[in-house]
Amino acid sequence: MVRPALRSRSPRRVAKRTPSGKSKVFYEKRGSYVANCSVCGKPLGGVPKDLKEVRRGSKSRKRPARPYAGTICPTCLALAYKIAIRSA
Repeated sequence: MVRPALRSRSPRRVAKRTPSGKSKVFYEKRGSYVANCSVCGKPLGGVPKDLKEVRRGSKSRKRPARPYAGTICPTCLALAYKIAIRSA
């Protein structure tokens, strides 16, 4: 039986082949991620990369306080505003 800490689905399970030729399951800590802009794909600033910080922090710590923060970068947002204003 594995350690109780490894029984949850939080650690990532990776099947690796050992030098003896057997396949064994190894448990890895899940990596951090970078939030990207949904329009251009550029990494977003002001959004924490650490998963613990994302879980713990308040909403104002997780993303900037502006419209579409955490999903669209400021450059794309300015462009979207220009298009919306000019079409109206």
